[in-house]
Parts: sequence; C-alpha cells; structure tokens
Amino acid sequence: MKVVILAGGFGTRISEESHLRPKPMIEIGGKPLLWHIMNIYSAHGLNEFIIAAGYKAEYIKQYFLNFYALNNDLSVDLASGTVDIHSGKQPEWKVHIVDTGLYTQTGGRLKRLKNWFEDSETFMLTYGDGLADVDIEALLEFHKSHSKLATVTTVLPPGRFGRVAFEGSRIANFNEKVDGDEGWINGGYFVLNTKVIDYIEEDSTIWERKPLERLARDGELMGYKHKGFWSCMDTLKEKNMLEEMWNSGKAAWAVF
Repeated sequence: MKVVILAGGFGTRISEESHLRPKPMIEIGGKPLLWHIMNIYSAHGLNEFIIAAGYKAEYIKQYFLNFYALNNDLSVDLASGTVDIHSGKQPEWKVHIVDTGLYTQTGGRLKRLKNWFEDSETFMLTYGDGLADVDIEALLEFHKSHSKLATVTTVLPPGRFGRVAFEGSRIANFNEKVDGDEGWINGGYFVLNTKVIDYIEEDSTIWERKPLERLARDGELMGYKHKGFWSCMDTLKEKNMLEEMWNSGKAAWAVF
C-alpha cells in the first residue's frame, strides 16, 4: 500500500527554519521530520512512499539521492576520488518524489498524483509535519470495516484547531480551524480510496475544506479516534518540544 506525504508547503509559521529548507526536512534528533514519519509507517510494514513536493523540492530530492551515503560510514580516497560506503542497516523503502507545484494547495497536490494509482486503490495520506503513535494496522482495519471512501485519524489537541462532529464513527460535520472550538480534530493519517480524488476540482482546492466537507455530507468520511500521542510542528516552540522529547528518550512517536 502506498503512503502519500504532503511535503510541498512553505511552512511560514516556522520561517526561522523553513527559509532554508521545506518544513518536513527540519531535523528532530539529527533526522528530518519526514524520516520520522516514514519510519512510523515502515514499522507497520508500509514501505512505498509518494512525497508530494513543492517548495524547495530539490532539497528533498538531494536528501534521498544521497540517503545511502548520509546514513552510513564512508571512506573517501582524496588521491583517486574513490568512495567506499560501509553498508549498515537500511530501510526497505521505495520513495517517489513528485513535484506537485510551488503554489498548489493540499487538495491540488493530491489530484496531481492521480496517475500514480490504480482505479479504486486504497492508499494512505498524511501531512509532512505531524508525528503520532497511531496504530496503523488498527487504523487500516477500521477503514476496511466501514467500506466508506475515507477515514481520517482524529485527535484531541489544543483548541486552536478545527472541530470534527461525530455521529457514532461517522463524521457528520467537518470544520477546519474554527476559532474557539475544541474537541476532536483532523490529525492527518488518512486512509482513502482513490475515488476521493474526484472530489478535488483544481490546484487551488484545499483538501481540508470542500473535499472533506463534501465527503462528510455524503456520509463517506469516517473518523478513527486516536487517544495517544499526536503533535504537529507548526512553530519553533513545537520543534523544540519534539527535540527535547527525542533527546530525553521520551519520543512517543518512535514506535520504530
């Protein structure tokens, strides 16, 4: 099963770091946030990734082109120019890096990936700035159990996020970032059928608005309630918090 990671935004809220590189490439414990997210999925046996790149896409491409050398010891003979890489344990990942446009919105990025899927294929989608200890296998089983087009992992973070209204497990209403609301919110870690791409109109379509709102109205959006750890990395404060958790050995998302 393929995992799509949205990694193309400008990351303006954490411009202290994102002016140099895309937000998913900001490091936690010396490794890009993207590496952490991919390891979460890989720990559950999912090893094929489509990175929807945009802003500073070349940074992501360079990282994976040099991944083998960056993550192993190596010897360089400066006289001859030869390089020997001393192999170590490497992930069995297949990584597709797709430039989905500099100004494309989240829905538009997903629409641009349509040709990467078979008809009615099930795939996973998440954001390149969210860490969680989601049980991916349980999430997938939940998705299979209801036969709807879309499942979103919902979490209970601070009240600055939007609200999800439930009727049982079905999402009756989806409101993105409504001021003052608290409760279950969009935590990413979606499971989707490719038919959801038909809900997206163009590059400027924001996935979290019309497509998810329409899926909710059509009764095709279900919510998997995750009560464990979840954190996005929107600000330098959140970045420092995650760094501290990693360095102290208390990184709850590190299920790998």
